[in-house]
Amino acid sequence: MKIQLLSDLHLETESYQPVPAPDAELLILAGDIDATWLSLELFRGWPVPVLFVPGNHEFDRRDVDDAREALRRHVQGLGLRMLDDEAVVMPDAQGRRVRFVGCTRWCDFDAFGPAGRERAMRAGGYFQKVMQSTRDGEDFGVDAVRALALDSRAWLAGELSRQGEWDATVVVTHFAPSLKSADPRYGRQPGTASFCNDDEALLPFAQLWIHGHVHCRHDYRLGDTRVVSNARGHSRRGEADGFNGQRVLEVFPA
Repeated sequence: MKIQLLSDLHLETESYQPVPAPDAELLILAGDIDATWLSLELFRGWPVPVLFVPGNHEFDRRDVDDAREALRRHVQGLGLRMLDDEAVVMPDAQGRRVRFVGCTRWCDFDAFGPAGRERAMRAGGYFQKVMQSTRDGEDFGVDAVRALALDSRAWLAGELSRQGEWDATVVVTHFAPSLKSADPRYGRQPGTASFCNDDEALLPFAQLWIHGHVHCRHDYRLGDTRVVSNARGHSRRGEADGFNGQRVLEVFPA
């Protein structure tokens, strides 16, 4: 299966026109497409199916739980499929069945282990203030983020352990699964735990793991699992330099 991948377009402030890749069989949107949700309209009537995993900024200035359901309805109305702690099996042109496992995943602040959690959560407080989100009537602060992240990881681990009739598994998360995806501009500092999780123990359950969030591109292997980010980021910061929105990934390489 050939997959076009886009993430971190940030169309609430950026000017970018997505164009279908000619040979893609599926488009994956790995989050932070538009904090206002308005630009998701660009993907209505896309020539191939579209899978969308929400990014953290799709929840900006909203109640997280209310937004999940409202965003799902909005996306469905556009003809897109949202994966938020959900999985779907889809066939490719050759009839091979691919399981797509999707979740925002959030950050549990344990990227540097329990010993680094306190410093990571202090650093992460800045990013939660930027979001200005709430949950259950309270600020969506680092403790609430961690609680949601742990629930999501438990779901992800359970889903990946399931057996079924598929030929490959592709995981799509907004947050990165490994510190190897850290943005090289910032390296491994406490704030990096707001972008990367330590999900390396889950990687062997997937042939391909797609993520966004880090505003840079990655393509590497850990064991037999390929990890890919094709995030665009902010052009004013030079993050979009070298971005290829027509890039296509092959689940079953020749």
